[in-house]
Amino acid sequence: MRKIAASVLLCTSLGAPAVQAAIPVYSYVVKNTYPHDPEAFTQGLFYRDGFLYEGTGMNGRSSIRKVELTTGRVLKQHDLASKYFGEGIAEVNGDIVGLTWTSQVGMVYDGKTFKEKKRFTYSGEGWGLTSNGTQLYMSDGSSYIRVLNDKMEEVRRFEVIADGNPINRLNELEWVDGEIYANVWGTDVIARINPLNGKVVGWIVLKNLLRGPAQASTPVDAVLNGIAYDSKGKRLFVTGKLWPLLFEIDLVEVKTPGRKP
Repeated sequence: MRKIAASVLLCTSLGAPAVQAAIPVYSYVVKNTYPHDPEAFTQGLFYRDGFLYEGTGMNGRSSIRKVELTTGRVLKQHDLASKYFGEGIAEVNGDIVGLTWTSQVGMVYDGKTFKEKKRFTYSGEGWGLTSNGTQLYMSDGSSYIRVLNDKMEEVRRFEVIADGNPINRLNELEWVDGEIYANVWGTDVIARINPLNGKVVGWIVLKNLLRGPAQASTPVDAVLNGIAYDSKGKRLFVTGKLWPLLFEIDLVEVKTPGRKP
């Protein structure tokens, strides 16, 4: 596996990427807290018409789900065959597209019934997935994001760069007002990415978001992963693998030394 860029490692250890003075850094304020299935190994997440849609991973436990936001109750679920390790999901043209980790196969489901409509293939690994409404953006664990058309064909890819350094281990993705938000796997950091040139335009540091008894009860691989955005209500939701809670947060810019206001 590639190493995470030094700047991102600093985010984790210091709480803010001090070497990234030219790039805005954001902390958070928790607005609301909601229940989340602590058995859900969250790999993909998006919000649509008042509900969350979640893709979960692990062989024998992978699924796509429709979830009631306020209660965390699973309203509809489609389980993947045990040979598949589910990864990111996204909506496009009313359908739900889902990736698998190492099987090099993706599935397209009817957005209402969850019935599988077709499959497609890709090289390498599948990690995160999001959509701008017409195209899909896919991460594969590296510093690159692939762009897929409506036929699930790769049309281009771009590298995500911060201050000249590639940002590796890009995981769950979400389209937020023209930017891509990406979990950086193994850290408490979300990168805000310009999808036109791959440049990181902001860091969101979510250190200590899950705390107290809720944090103490989670296993070691229960890392931050899962971003959903309500574009109409301008609400941002985040959670993690095996987390018992999902958070609605507001972002607050952190004034870092060397950065002009």
